[in-house]
Amino acid sequence: MTLRNSYTMGNKSSSDTYPAFCWNDIKTVFLDMDGTLLDKYYDDYFWEHFVPEMYSRHHDLEPEETKKQLLKVYQSVEGTLQWTDLDYWSHRLELDIPMLKKEIIHLVNILPHVTDFLYFLKKRGKNIYLITNAHPKTLAIKMEKAQLSHLFTQSICSKEVGAAKEQPEFWEKLQTLLPYDSTTTFFADDTEKVLDSAAAYGISHLVHIAKPSTRLPATFSKKYLSVVNFKQCIVE
Repeated sequence: MTLRNSYTMGNKSSSDTYPAFCWNDIKTVFLDMDGTLLDKYYDDYFWEHFVPEMYSRHHDLEPEETKKQLLKVYQSVEGTLQWTDLDYWSHRLELDIPMLKKEIIHLVNILPHVTDFLYFLKKRGKNIYLITNAHPKTLAIKMEKAQLSHLFTQSICSKEVGAAKEQPEFWEKLQTLLPYDSTTTFFADDTEKVLDSAAAYGISHLVHIAKPSTRLPATFSKKYLSVVNFKQCIVE
C-alpha cells in the first residue's frame, strides 16, 4: 500500500503530511536515537546546563562564563566521534561523565508515537536497526531507561563503525558490518547534515524529524520530508 502523499514543500507545518513511498518497497529501517526516538531535551539539558554546572563547581569557576567556554569546546569537535565519546569528555573535563548521565536518567524519555511505530514495523516484518552516534556507554544508559532494545534487530554505534554519521565514509563502512541495499532502506534522523551524508551514499527513503525536543518548537527541513512524529509514518 502506498502512503498518502499530502506533503508539499510549501506546507511543512501540517501535522497531516505523510511520506509518499510504499512500505512494501522497504526492507531495512535505520533509526537515529537522540532526537528521533528519544527526547533530545535530555541531551540539551545535560550538555548545556548540567555539565557546565558540575564543571564550574569542580574547578571553582563562574557558571555563566564556564557555559560559554564549554559551548565553544563542544563546537570544536561537533560532527566527529569525539563529540559523543564519554571517555574523551571524562578525560578532557576531569569529570565522570557516565556517572553524571545516570544522575539525570529520569529525563530520558521516548518521543510520542515511537513505540507504536516500532511495533508497526515489527508487524510488517522489517529489519529495524538503531544507528546512533552515541557512545556505547550512553546507549546502555538510555536503553536501560527506555527499554526499547528488544524491538531492534541490532543497535550500532558510530564508534563501532569508525566514523560519525555526518562523515561520508560512515555509510560505506557500515556496509561491511551490515550489508544493506540503499534503494530499499528507510532512514530517519533529526539532523540535516546526517541526512545529507546518507543521501550522498544513495539511501532512498529519508525522513527528517522536525520536533526532536518536546521543549522546543518544530523546525521543518527545507530539503527533506519533515514529520513532527512517527504517527505520520504509520499507514496500514
